[in-house]
Amino acid sequence: MHHNQADTAIQSYLENEDIVYGATQIFDALSDYTRFQILSALCVSDCSVSELKELCHVTQSAISHQLRLLRDRGLVSAHREGQRVIYALADDHVTTLMRVGLEHAAEAVPAEGE
Repeated sequence: MHHNQADTAIQSYLENEDIVYGATQIFDALSDYTRFQILSALCVSDCSVSELKELCHVTQSAISHQLRLLRDRGLVSAHREGQRVIYALADDHVTTLMRVGLEHAAEAVPAEGE
């Protein structure tokens, strides 16, 4: 069996239980519909809690709770602009996870007219 550099890197990561646990926590965070909506919105633009509340159609406390979890998992970051806190994706890895997940899901959906 031929192993390339990516396979070697994956194998190395799999040997570290902390990395495997961290990865499962990331995928767990992505599995919630509201959290996925939040991350999708942040792929397009940085947002405040009130903007995310409007986009996701949930309460402010629900958005705040989900943002706290996403921050704890290292998926979003926050900075203050005056009195508002603005949320953004933590890094490009999160954008890649979202894009790949959506592309993979789109493969299973028949194109219109099929």
